Amino acid sequence: MDLGLRDKAVLVLASSGGLGKAGAMEFAKEGAKVMLFSSSEEKLSNTADEIISKTGNKNVRYTVGNLTVASDIKRVVNNTIEEFGRVDVLVNNSGGPKPGNFDAFTDDDWQDAFDLTLMSFVRSIREVLPYMRKQGGGRIVNSTSSSVKQVIDNLLLSNTFRMGVVGLTKTLSQELGKDNILINVIGPGRISTDRTKQLDTIKAEKTGKTSEEIESASRSLIPLGRYGTPEEYAKLMVFLCSDANTYITGQTILADGGLVKTF
Repeated sequence: MDLGLRDKAVLVLASSGGLGKAGAMEFAKEGAKVMLFSSSEEKLSNTADEIISKTGNKNVRYTVGNLTVASDIKRVVNNTIEEFGRVDVLVNNSGGPKPGNFDAFTDDDWQDAFDLTLMSFVRSIREVLPYMRKQGGGRIVNSTSSSVKQVIDNLLLSNTFRMGVVGLTKTLSQELGKDNILINVIGPGRISTDRTKQLDTIKAEKTGKTSEEIESASRSLIPLGRYGTPEEYAKLMVFLCSDANTYITGQTILADGGLVKTF
């Protein structure tokens, strides 16, 4: 299937590692022009080199910045336009906020999580919309968590603000349909990333078990019997942002191996 992404301009946030990097890699494989964004220039440079080496696609650029800083979001969108002349796809992605329960968090913790996991998405969408409207359409994917369907213990901040992204996305699907801009939410379940390893380690320390025991217990709850790979998640991301998707918008789709039992 031709996904129609060759020479499309794609901006992937938080893309120097993890799920964002996997998504950027898959877009590059399809021949898209990719702009990376993260706070570490060293990691971005290494990621860009790796993507170019593995895909043969030399249209990979990067911008260094902070997701929680409005001017940095504006700058990466402007850089995308300057480099590629347009922005066809926006992938909103961020690391997760700090884990913990209600009593552990201060007002600053709540504000930091809000800025990272919700406002960064709001700001990036605000910046790309004029260009997408002018060019006659676009695709936006908001990467969140399986917690939007089933809350996860010890991740109160994530559980709270990821749901805000769902409300934002559903509302914008109603507003942007007339502009041929399709917007969806995707959420990972237990995907093999550094974030998942971190959470497994924290749980292991709290329960007195090993990380291997925690992972084994988690795998037993997944019908497919294993953690997913970043590449599997990225393929869903790329499909929703491609010309192969012409009628799916406002939806929340999980890549979780069947872990979440809610509808």
